[in-house]
Amino acid sequence: MSTGTSAQELREFYGRYVEMANTRDFDGIREILHDEVLLGGTTPVPRDAIIAELRKHTEAVPDLHWEIQELLVEGSHIAARALDTGTPVAEWNGVAHTGASISVAETAFYEVVDGRFKTMTYLMDVDALRQQLAG
Repeated sequence: MSTGTSAQELREFYGRYVEMANTRDFDGIREILHDEVLLGGTTPVPRDAIIAELRKHTEAVPDLHWEIQELLVEGSHIAARALDTGTPVAEWNGVAHTGASISVAETAFYEVVDGRFKTMTYLMDVDALRQQLAG
C-alpha cells in the first residue's frame, strides 16, 4: 500500500490484521508492522515488542477475540471500535482473573505507511473489565 491507497483497501488490510490476531498468526502480523511502530503515536517500539505484547494478551486470555464494530478510514488513518471478548486465565491489563468472561469496548487508531502500520494507539474500557471480573 502506498500513497493513494483506497479506503476500501485499508478496510480490507485492517480486516486481515484482525483475522490474523484472532487466529494468532503473529508471523503474519510481524510482516505488516514497520520495524519500529509509534505506540500511542509518540513512543517508538520495536516490531518484536509489539508481537510480544500481543502474545502476552493472548496468553492471559487464550480465547481473546476481537470483533470490529465500527471502522473509519481517512487518508492513511484508520479508526476502529472493537468488542473484545474472552475469559482471562491470568492477570490481564492489571486486573486479576476470576474465571468470569469479559466483553469490553476497545477503540484503536492507526496510521498505515507504505503498506504497514506505523502508528498504533489503543484505548480499552478497563473500568468495565474490572466490573465484569468482580462479578
